[in-house]
Amino acid sequence: MALHKITPHLWFDKEAEEAAEFYCSVFPESRITNKTVLRDTPSGDTAVMSFDLWGCGFMGISAGPLFTFNPSVSFFVNFGPPHQKSDAKAMLDDVWEKLHGDGGKALMPLGEYPFSEHYGWVQDKYGVSWQLILTGEDGDARPPIVPSLLFVGDRCGQAEEAVDFYVSVFADSEKGQAAHYGEGMEPDRPGTLMFGDFKLIGEWFAAMDSAHEHKFSFGEAISFLVQCEDQKEIDYYWEKLSAVPEAEQCGWLKDKYGVSWQISPRGFDEWMGKGTREQIDRVTQAFMPMKKLDIATLERAFAGD
Repeated sequence: MALHKITPHLWFDKEAEEAAEFYCSVFPESRITNKTVLRDTPSGDTAVMSFDLWGCGFMGISAGPLFTFNPSVSFFVNFGPPHQKSDAKAMLDDVWEKLHGDGGKALMPLGEYPFSEHYGWVQDKYGVSWQLILTGEDGDARPPIVPSLLFVGDRCGQAEEAVDFYVSVFADSEKGQAAHYGEGMEPDRPGTLMFGDFKLIGEWFAAMDSAHEHKFSFGEAISFLVQCEDQKEIDYYWEKLSAVPEAEQCGWLKDKYGVSWQISPRGFDEWMGKGTREQIDRVTQAFMPMKKLDIATLERAFAGD
């Protein structure tokens, strides 16, 4: 299994395990890789799920009804080359039916658009949004699933600035394709980002501006967990990204655009995935009061010192 340096993290009320099982049934080559229960948190006992969807890493947590999903963060799902050589359209339709059924909602109906002969934007029964798109033979190779940031309201017009900022912060990063709004595309302003993508530490993201009226903004329901090798790396990302002091808690931070991140040591997965019940409980009680995570303290808690 590939190691993911940056992992989308989904906050559920009580449905993390159920949702992980559902998504693994929807997407090919998918599986749950770990389940850990954190005890005695402010939300009570919380289940933390790790799962791979079509080779892309995800995490989910059941931690109460504090946050709800909205389309400010969605996930592009690319059907066609290089991931499929045939029947891509049929597979897209099948995934659409599963995500749209049983309480899902179409945000952009499945059909033909100027940018794709077959595309649809759907919000599933848990509230998570997916953009399903049929890619052409001549398209740039991208992973099957790519997180997408939608800049709306006061953030509209900041998408390209944010892309430049993230690329400057993260190593092994680059900008990909970019398309801008032109004249006559009101309410969107000419020159703002209609679609762009970028790579951070080997993981692809997309970004878009939208000047249409949207009653949502970035929040904590979907965050991005950054796996750090040592305390120096944790300190670096914390200093570069954290812009809202009151949002700092348990390794979580919020950047100047409102996007939420979790800055975590890579060893955290091993402690929580392979530790004994007592070790997991000690680490949980150690990190709960922290803002920025301190690896030395967590290591001592795991060891029982």
